[in-house]
Amino acid sequence: MEEKIISVAIDGPAAAGKSTVAKKVAEILKFTYIDTGAMYRAVTYAVIKKGLDPKSEEQSVTLLPGMVIDLKEDGRVLCNGEDVSRVIREPLVSGNVSYIAAMKPIRLALVDMQRAMASKKSVVMDGRDIGTYVLPNAQVKVYQIASVETRAVRRYEENLEKGINTTLKEVEDDVRKRDYIDSNREFAPLKPAPDSVLIDTSYMSVAQAVEAVLKIVHDKTGIEIPCH
Repeated sequence: MEEKIISVAIDGPAAAGKSTVAKKVAEILKFTYIDTGAMYRAVTYAVIKKGLDPKSEEQSVTLLPGMVIDLKEDGRVLCNGEDVSRVIREPLVSGNVSYIAAMKPIRLALVDMQRAMASKKSVVMDGRDIGTYVLPNAQVKVYQIASVETRAVRRYEENLEKGINTTLKEVEDDVRKRDYIDSNREFAPLKPAPDSVLIDTSYMSVAQAVEAVLKIVHDKTGIEIPCH
């Protein structure tokens, strides 16, 4: 009997903890985790590295032909063969990724890659428009939110752990800016899918958020959740 392919879409604003939760859910379910945000960050890094303006669509799209983004099972992100896992989390990339993500040609190119991945195997995919646009037929759709203040503190603490120097105010300002850009972009803006389940993680631990998503997966698909 052929194994059923299941797609879990987790959407939400910047720094809502989607990636952390999605990784753990994928690990427990033995699904492949696809970090779409890392893909947009990789393009942003490539644009900046080339000395191009990440706010200019005309300049940025010139790098698309031949660009290869590879998401490794161990979490590493390769862009044209270069391990960019760390540098794509730096403030310069974080401050410009929403401009790149708002560009329709870039979104279309990366969405093609993302859909191809999900057509071959069960995935947990997180981003801004997974349930609404990338995988509209996903069996499970979660919209994960948290307050701006909570998200800023989480991202600030992540940065400290990674040795990235930012102030809490800088991070909060960046989160607010990204919320505005992501929600107001013309193509595939950030918004919950009509059939998504809302989770507010402002006062949840990571473990609680993971359990909440796993319960939704079970309720929507009927699959048994492995012991963990």
